Amino acid sequence: MKLLILCLLLLPALARAQALHGHVIDPAGQPVPYASVAVPALHQGTTADAAGAFALPDLPAGAHTLEISAVGYTLARQAVTLPTSAPLSIRLAKAEKALTEVVVTGVSRSTEIRRSPVPIAALSKREILLNASSNIIDAAVRGVPGLSAVTTGPNISKPFIRGLGYNRVLTLYNGLRQEGQQWGDEHGIEVDNYGVDRVEVVKGPASLLYGSDAVAGVVNLLPALPTGPEGELHGEALAEYQSVNALLGASAALNYQKNGLQASFRASHRLARDYRNAADGLVYNTGFRELTLTGMVGVQKRWGGLHLWLTAYDNHQEIPDGSRDSLSRAFSYQVFEADKDDVKARPLVPDAELRSYGQSALRQHIQHYRAFADGAIKLGAGELRLLLGVQQNHRQEFNHPTAPQQPGLDLRLTTTSYEARYLLPTWRGFELTVGANGMSQFNQHLNATDFPIPAYRLFDLGGFGVAKKAFGQLELTGGLRYDTRVVRWGDFYTATDPATGFGTAASGGTPGAELPFPQFKNTYRGLSASLGGSYAVGEHLVLRANIARGYRAPNIPEIGSNGLDPGAHIVYLGNRGFQPEFSLQQDVGVLWKSAGWEASAEVFHNYVDNFIYQARLFDAQGQPVEVVPGNATYQYQQAAARLYGGEVAVNLHPAALPWLSWRTGAAFVIGLNDNPALHERVGQAGRYLPLIPAPQARTELRLSAPARPAARLAGTYLRLTLDGTAPQRRFYAVDGAETATAGYLLLGAGLGTTLRTATGREAVQVFVQVDNILDTAYQAHLNRLKYFEYYAASPTGRRGIYNPGRNVGLKVVVPF
Repeated sequence: MKLLILCLLLLPALARAQALHGHVIDPAGQPVPYASVAVPALHQGTTADAAGAFALPDLPAGAHTLEISAVGYTLARQAVTLPTSAPLSIRLAKAEKALTEVVVTGVSRSTEIRRSPVPIAALSKREILLNASSNIIDAAVRGVPGLSAVTTGPNISKPFIRGLGYNRVLTLYNGLRQEGQQWGDEHGIEVDNYGVDRVEVVKGPASLLYGSDAVAGVVNLLPALPTGPEGELHGEALAEYQSVNALLGASAALNYQKNGLQASFRASHRLARDYRNAADGLVYNTGFRELTLTGMVGVQKRWGGLHLWLTAYDNHQEIPDGSRDSLSRAFSYQVFEADKDDVKARPLVPDAELRSYGQSALRQHIQHYRAFADGAIKLGAGELRLLLGVQQNHRQEFNHPTAPQQPGLDLRLTTTSYEARYLLPTWRGFELTVGANGMSQFNQHLNATDFPIPAYRLFDLGGFGVAKKAFGQLELTGGLRYDTRVVRWGDFYTATDPATGFGTAASGGTPGAELPFPQFKNTYRGLSASLGGSYAVGEHLVLRANIARGYRAPNIPEIGSNGLDPGAHIVYLGNRGFQPEFSLQQDVGVLWKSAGWEASAEVFHNYVDNFIYQARLFDAQGQPVEVVPGNATYQYQQAAARLYGGEVAVNLHPAALPWLSWRTGAAFVIGLNDNPALHERVGQAGRYLPLIPAPQARTELRLSAPARPAARLAGTYLRLTLDGTAPQRRFYAVDGAETATAGYLLLGAGLGTTLRTATGREAVQVFVQVDNILDTAYQAHLNRLKYFEYYAASPTGRRGIYNPGRNVGLKVVVPF
């Protein structure tokens, strides 16, 4: 047996290395100089020379998918099987939307977007660079219909997919699940947005491959691969400015590869002060200061590859609370604690502080560290993929004005993630993948005074199998998964520190100690399944459909909350008796692709059993309960829910007008609360689910200068954008939890180009984007600041905080 295993491991090393040569040309047959050519699955790439020629040595035999990109051209993908003696000729076409792109997120193997039975969208780095966004989630929202975000200021955005978010959307960083207290409203994504090379979004249940927390979909943030000729140091320097909050951003990246050894490093820093809009002026306490470091070392050989990633994230994020003077509507700030604090008597924020990059006493400090390794080992015609990672999130929220260095919330979450996935050799047309993955967590309270959740331990493991087979023009994909999650914690006592008057963790024998979190242990289990397919009707039309059962175990706040979240000013109460959520979603899609235009239409219906949501708590007399004075009290509820909606996208790029493209996308979702007891109590007010985005559409007209190999300017474009959001009148109106939101239109414009040297190499990339040109005052329905209001009426007629106003963004990228 040992001899057999040894032979299997040595078999790939005995295979001969293969070299791949070719040229990159444009639609007219002219060479495309300095195009990037990469094999993403092998973490290997190179750069073509001035004549468009490239070489990729030391590739293993077998089937590979190449990614080819260049400024002014659409990212292309081409399949190749080695060995081959003929050089490749790769033609880059001008097209703004590529339904033929290959993705790996949400599918067991590389799959063409339009042939995936599950709706998937992808966003390239260039499209990310075109936008002036404060974080990577906001950038993705602009490019993916059906993706939205709950926001708390410009730097905190949590992804929502088709009306579902929080722990129902799984965010990945290069395949590693992101674990950073994502249950909280004001907890953002701890990722360097300058270092994201590509975003892939799965819209729909992805529990089959990822387990619990992917019931609504997946957002995978993929960093860049090392590129360029072997033995040369390459990289880029980036600088950014945004006018709405005077954001200053800078990033520098280096990468190197030689003889299969690879290394990359990126350092980024962003600094912003309070943002401005036409309704509120400068919005107090919305600034941030962020530093990220990312490093990778790896090896890519004939037997496979192994890569080690290290990241460090440090963010000082101010927390707005919305307090104001009742008449002037000028922002005020807290000076005293608890019952000594009179909101109406708070002093006004000085103008100098509103314009300062300094941080106030009410702020967050988030530190997030990752160390993980991913690898792929060739085992004959099969492949074993492994992932092992550890990440730690340390989150502090400072909410004591009389003791600004004392955190109210002080949580440290340590997560170990693991995955093994084996891609079996293709057998009679069947592509079979089997695997298992999961995580182990330990969440601790450190030097805290507020305890909204208990310290807990969690263990999670699931196994899955996925099969795919083509029957002519019909491709079918199906699979099963079974998950087990164990959650437990011991008795957790709290008391009042007599020296400070603040809360503190305590033992059971401490005088005056309380037991808000009695010991708990439960095991959650769930079966997930999926079956779908796509059918190519001729060369241009593809029909696809999928039905999937998703599973999500309740998160810790939903079962264990019993305390104040100081950042949200809400007391949350959990329910220990909750059962897992199970969703049953049906998707149907139609996709068209031809030389002059592309279009897609997707519709879905999702029924969620045991859906968990928050509801404000009222007493028997109908008065709101305030467990902590001045803070609302919410208790988690569980009932059935139903969501349905769809997305459409159209991209016109006429062959007769190669310099013109017009892209339009729209999405809507309706979420119904299927809770008879609630309907009986409140009637129509409880008909809809909370936090459902309003119907929205985005259209973009882009004019691009023709590509000329010898020109000093390349990739020059001018674009006009119009974002339209309909009024949201289908909202969760129980107990004033949400209110109607007005519709709005936002006009934008952008301009960019790439300056090249006399030899054709890229020298400088420039991107200018102006958003909300008319400085429209608006509130997005998923903007939490909309509800930050202390008074029942306003002299201006406007309540809550509005979204950012006009923003002029400038990015300059210098590749080398």
